Amino acid sequence: GGDGWRLYEYITRHFIATVSADCKYLQTTISFSIGPERFTCIGKVVTSPGFTEIMPWHSIPLEESLPHCEKGDLFPIGEIKLLEKQTSPPDYLTEAELITLMEKHGIGTDASIPVHINNICQRNYVTVESGRRLKPTNLGIVLVHGYYKIDAELVLPTIRSAVEKQLNLIALGKANYHQVLEHTLDIFKRKFHYFVDSIAGMDELMEVSFSPLAATGKPLSRCGKCHRFMKYIQAKPSRLHCSHCDDTYSLPQNGTIKLYKELRCPLDDFELVLWSSGSRGKSYPLCPYCYNHPPFRDMKKGMGCNECTHPTCQHSLSMLGIGQCVECENGVLVLDSTSGPKWKMACNKCNVIVHFFENAHKVRVSPETCDLCDAALVDVDFNKAKSPLPGDETQHSGCIFCDPVFQDLVELKHAAMRHPMHRGGQGKRQGRGRGKGRRPGGRLNPKKPKDKMAALAAYFV
Repeated sequence: GGDGWRLYEYITRHFIATVSADCKYLQTTISFSIGPERFTCIGKVVTSPGFTEIMPWHSIPLEESLPHCEKGDLFPIGEIKLLEKQTSPPDYLTEAELITLMEKHGIGTDASIPVHINNICQRNYVTVESGRRLKPTNLGIVLVHGYYKIDAELVLPTIRSAVEKQLNLIALGKANYHQVLEHTLDIFKRKFHYFVDSIAGMDELMEVSFSPLAATGKPLSRCGKCHRFMKYIQAKPSRLHCSHCDDTYSLPQNGTIKLYKELRCPLDDFELVLWSSGSRGKSYPLCPYCYNHPPFRDMKKGMGCNECTHPTCQHSLSMLGIGQCVECENGVLVLDSTSGPKWKMACNKCNVIVHFFENAHKVRVSPETCDLCDAALVDVDFNKAKSPLPGDETQHSGCIFCDPVFQDLVELKHAAMRHPMHRGGQGKRQGRGRGKGRRPGGRLNPKKPKDKMAALAAYFV
């Protein structure tokens, strides 16, 4: 039904038309004079419709037929008009017309051509209008003019067609693969360096059509170099830009970014920002500079403060790490110091979240460790009116895994992520912090015994 039937009918009619007779028609051309001016008129009369009976949309319309006439006949002039018009640009290419041109110039294959069209749509170079016509966007137009201004071969089909011909020769065994590869890479390497050296020409065109980066976004946090406010650009990919230093710093995606208590990183003096995936998700502070330029060898680009191995920073893994994650191998459960009064700790690798000590007034990670599992002890201070501790006590210190007082106050969950996990912290490395790796005192923590891991799993069931 619906479009399915229309498609079936079209395919069936097309097949029947391919085995039908040709359409035959008689074409007549009439030449005539009006005063000193000569004119011609062409008309068609169908003698045998052939396949157009099956595909009537290809038939010759009746208005193209001419009346019967003989040489020397005279006809009265019904009306004479002189219209003043301007030339109009050709219409935008349809997908079919673009494919035809690509095939004509030897660009792409049957498999790569549809991918190419999909790419230019996804990258916002064109939009698909009615009739499947591809309308260039401002970005697409500026890019084409910029490439043409710097290196026309990056836009024209010549170099791409030449590469395709070389690939065909490789397939036929008439060219050496490694020689073609080396030659092609050398060409594009030279073109890339030339383009980078001439990038100012592209910037000039961009500034005419688009706002400069410095004019967008809203002030959020201070730069550690010039101590001026950097602007937060929310458009993906979200980032921070310092217009004074002309530096841009990438941020974790698929979440919200806000200023973190105007606190500064002790390493570079940049103001910290807080990334959050939502009220039921994860959150952690990060330094924009450290996130893009890891300060320690065991850190990788895209890591926040919950993975930083700074030994004394109050926001680092060394100070807030509690214990090894109960699900993943490399993760460390880190206290989310911004989560109160609904306190939680989250794994800095996977999406495990542990909720504990709701309505507690203060939660701190102690420098002492558990004798059984070597996880860091936690100091909890409850409000007197809402304390769940026995004997109306308000303060208690213990291991969240082993202390029987804390057993009923701990709940394991998984973060609710609206989007796939941000790319920060995907690298495999040994987590450093309390409960895993090296503590500030320098002694390596022993591995947890297998029976202890079973007990931990039982606590969270």
